Amino acid sequence: MCIRDRINIPLENLAIAFIPVLIVLVIVWRWNIGIKSSLYAIFRMIIQLLLIGYVLTYIFETNSNYIVIAVLSIMLLSASWISLRTTSLPRRILLVNAINAIVIGGVTVLIIMTQAVLTIDPWYAPSYLIPLAGMIFANCMNGISLAAERLESELNQGKSFKEAKVIALKTSLIPITNMLLAVGLVSLPGMMTGQILSGVSPMIAVRYQIMVMCMFFGSTGISVAVFLQSVRGHFNNKEIS
Repeated sequence: MCIRDRINIPLENLAIAFIPVLIVLVIVWRWNIGIKSSLYAIFRMIIQLLLIGYVLTYIFETNSNYIVIAVLSIMLLSASWISLRTTSLPRRILLVNAINAIVIGGVTVLIIMTQAVLTIDPWYAPSYLIPLAGMIFANCMNGISLAAERLESELNQGKSFKEAKVIALKTSLIPITNMLLAVGLVSLPGMMTGQILSGVSPMIAVRYQIMVMCMFFGSTGISVAVFLQSVRGHFNNKEIS
């Protein structure tokens, strides 16, 4: 059977993937670590992925720009809310700042990649827009979360806002910078690996991955910079303990 015939994984083959999982579960049970939490996590993972599979199938089949915009809005709000969990300030105080930062950094980069690089048609094609938006918003979320925590920590140590802002931005870019340095040497990213496994030419997969890495670095850096610049008033007003 050629590689292109292996795009769809039969359920009986998928079941084989759980063999390593069962081995770990046995180890957890024998070592009395707490097998219930592991079983719950695995069960929840399966249910969540099945549900999102059905939801995405429905979204892709309806092909409605209104539904796509609604999904992107929910993703944006969720990413903004979660990104603020590392700060001691009430999230409602910084929520607008986080939303604006992800819109300016994330949505702008999403538009550039889908409309100028990929030139998708129609512009709201859900099979492109939703996965790419998910990757962008997740990276913006992680970047803002790291920056918010580091900014507050540095300010509490007596540094000026300008010094703390620079350190916070540098900290937020560490994960994506490491990813840029390691790609192709230490690991093959998930998107590139998936395309190669599905039979896409490695050189085409490389082009997509270059786009994705630029997308990650750009969206993270811009959104974090906008967030840090916009929250100065909140921290200068001593709203943190």
